[in-house]
Amino acid sequence: MANDVTRGTQETALDVVNLVVGIGLMLTPWMLGYTAETVAAWNAWVAGALIGLVAIGALVSFAEWEEWANLVLGIWAIISPWILGFAVITAAVWAHVIAGLIVAVLAGLELWFARHRTSAA
Repeated sequence: MANDVTRGTQETALDVVNLVVGIGLMLTPWMLGYTAETVAAWNAWVAGALIGLVAIGALVSFAEWEEWANLVLGIWAIISPWILGFAVITAAVWAHVIAGLIVAVLAGLELWFARHRTSAA
């Protein structure tokens, strides 16, 4: 709980952005028209939902593990088109890579803020 008190507005904003990106990734199969591609669509729905849920958790009660989870989820979103074999579906690849990069970078920033704040206190 002490971390909640010391979190800055920028850190909360990063979690809000991750929430929006997670929701956005969940919606991309419909928006970009790849719902018929089962593996790609399910990966977007599940990864997006998990990213969003972790971001909500971080907004409610911050814990460093949540940022590590979102970092892993972001990296997964980036590499999943090649691992799961839907790299030929251009729209799905771009949706996953862009969302994954955003989530991973923001999670890395949050981790840096958490470490910086801890060492300064």
